[in-house]
Parts: sequence; C-alpha cells; structure tokens
Amino acid sequence: MSVIVDTSVWSLALRRSTSPTVPLAVTQLRNLITDDQAVFLGAIRQEILSGVRSSEQFIRLRAYLRAFPDLDLITEDYELAAEFFNICRSNGIQGSNTDFLICAVAHRRSYSILTTDNDFQSFHLHIPILLLPVGN
Repeated sequence: MSVIVDTSVWSLALRRSTSPTVPLAVTQLRNLITDDQAVFLGAIRQEILSGVRSSEQFIRLRAYLRAFPDLDLITEDYELAAEFFNICRSNGIQGSNTDFLICAVAHRRSYSILTTDNDFQSFHLHIPILLLPVGN
C-alpha cells in the first residue's frame, strides 16, 4: 500500500524535539519509509524547504530530502486537482493547491494519504480520497 505523506507529518518528523515521546504520525512515517511505501511529491518538497531561515539548514535539509524521489506527475493529476478544488470550494471548503494536488494524485493511483492536517477531513466529505488514520 503506497501512502502520500503530507507536509504536516514530514514537518513533525523533521522538527527538533526535546520530548522523549514520538508522535504516532512520525512512527507511521518511519514505518512507511522502512517498508518503501512512503510517496513523496515535489510540491511537498517545496513546502518543506520553503521558509527555512538559514542557508546551512536549507542545504542540510535539501540533502536529506534528496533520498526521497519525487513521484512523476501527469497532466491529469493537475486537472483533477483543479476539479477537486472547485468541488470543495462550491461546498464552502477552502484548501491549498498543494493539498488538492495530493488528493488528486492519491485518488488517481488509489494511494492513501497520511496527514495531521484536519483540512483533509473536510475534503474527504466531498471528494473520494483515502485517509490513513494516524495511529493505525
């Protein structure tokens, strides 16, 4: 089972933490990576790298993330993302272009999505996406 891992989960995993407990989503990410089931999109790479304050930290993070290849996308992924955006917007639900691209890619390929972003729960009410529950 392939799973697109959203930026929210990557951010949790990459954050420096002094807490001895690891969030469940991070444990799931580690397991998906170990099992070669984590799927990475270029748009997620861009979100993770955007806003990094120091160039040294950016270079380290960029080098780390290069271990994860970007899934090749096709025209239909972008068209479906726009369709999903429009469906949700017509139902009063807002989201980012990247979020809808994740939804479109996951739907077209029958992948699940691992996220801690509650917006995806709202999307799920109107578009056919599979969310991997955090903790399962």
